[in-house]
Amino acid sequence: MFRSILALLLGATSAAVAQTATAQTATARIKIDTDRRIGEVHPHMFGNFAEHLGRCIYGGIYEEGSPLSDADGFRKDVMQAIKGLGVSLLRWPGGNFVSGYDWKDGIGPRNQRPARPEGAWGDIESNRFGTDDFLKYSERLGVEPYICINAGLGTIADARDWVEYTNGNANTYWANQRRKNGREKPYGVKYWGLGNELDGPWQLGHKNADDYTKFALEAGKAMRRVDPSIKLIASGSSNYGADWIAWNRAVLDRLKNEMDYISLHMYIGNRDNNFERFLGATSQDLDHRIEITAGLIRAAQSGQAKPRPIAIAFDEWNVWYRARGGSEHATGATRLEEIYNFEDALAMGMFFNSFFRHADTIKMANLAQIVNVIAPIFTNKEGLFLQPIYFPIAEYARQGGNTALNLHVASPTYKLDRRAPIPYLDASATYDQKSKTVYLNVLNRSETQDISTRIDNSEGQLDGQAAVWEMNHSNLKETHTFGQDSKVRPQTRTLTVPGGAGFSYTFPKHSLTILKLKLK
Repeated sequence: MFRSILALLLGATSAAVAQTATAQTATARIKIDTDRRIGEVHPHMFGNFAEHLGRCIYGGIYEEGSPLSDADGFRKDVMQAIKGLGVSLLRWPGGNFVSGYDWKDGIGPRNQRPARPEGAWGDIESNRFGTDDFLKYSERLGVEPYICINAGLGTIADARDWVEYTNGNANTYWANQRRKNGREKPYGVKYWGLGNELDGPWQLGHKNADDYTKFALEAGKAMRRVDPSIKLIASGSSNYGADWIAWNRAVLDRLKNEMDYISLHMYIGNRDNNFERFLGATSQDLDHRIEITAGLIRAAQSGQAKPRPIAIAFDEWNVWYRARGGSEHATGATRLEEIYNFEDALAMGMFFNSFFRHADTIKMANLAQIVNVIAPIFTNKEGLFLQPIYFPIAEYARQGGNTALNLHVASPTYKLDRRAPIPYLDASATYDQKSKTVYLNVLNRSETQDISTRIDNSEGQLDGQAAVWEMNHSNLKETHTFGQDSKVRPQTRTLTVPGGAGFSYTFPKHSLTILKLKLK
């Protein structure tokens, strides 16, 4: 009898514990400590990308004869939208396109430039927008230009000559060609990519690691003999179906004394229409690829008395899975005109949260791409609309130059397959020392649960007011179109918080929230 009663009591106790645990599954805690610093959120983390693909250049940033364009053919409405996005750095001209591109076709009088078949995406390249046009456009926008060389079908001499054309100051042939084409002063292009995705068999001039590193080493050497001040971005792996770690290890081992960055690329998609998998599994993969590459950088630098600093340039990233075909040419036929919805906007927060958490290693990132082609801006001949992904990108960009903080986050978790538990709250924070403001960025990737969260600040008192920026919508699949781009937009408000060191806040289901907290 005693054992039976004891069993009943133990059972009741277990049931009570289970009920308590269930009741607590929607609670979390975030602890902020401004002394726990990761690194600067480099302004170049808010870069973008313009490739000669579909309507990104022609009909996007550049449209001759349009009433919406200026005297140089640049779409004024697109320029305004790009400025609102907070873009700091613009990568050009590719992408896959660059591996078949001869930059010399795109200089001089437009009507004398040759049209060429374009081998990456199956199009015709008119060459009416070339190097001078891109660099003038970058100056007009006030962004840093980043040129990627042709390391596929191109030569080392082509790369060297391109640097001379843009940056040469002496009385030399290619510098004089630039002067002849109307630009006396060198452009001073600082950032140069040593090719694009050369590990991928889809790439024109695809190379193995040995051939690529030999080419990149010699190209970098030749380019720096023209201008020693330039920064070089080596092509890291984008072929994650292969041994991408071995590729990155080889690149770092052989180029560690020449390169300044190693590039990573990543595209994600909700192919099986599973929201929590979409924002959970991809988040783990993103963190994993960054952390593995950061470890490879440290390994390559090990034993060197004064190793050359090497950072990660995440110079292609986005949601992209609908506008695809079975081959590059079939994909090119879609023009990569991805229409983004609300859940894709939440994915922007997932990417930036990861970048901020790795701000000690990631010093450049480029959303792919700027307009029409997997882009936050979409045009036709009459105007444009802003896709839902536009708004979180613009808001995160306000944190450029802040210091990323290492948060303590205790959140309810969920499981996917054999993966480690995934926290529902995906968070990052940055600190603006000058204004004594903490930006707390929180993605709630639960599809069904609001999560009540205790937010504690370890140092200093809150001033009693917090600014709230929130992206939320009842329909995960809601999209925008021309004349109707107000449906999925952020809401802002002011929140009164206790004047102490902490408060409670409920992050709504499937939402992205940025709290701006001023410290006394």
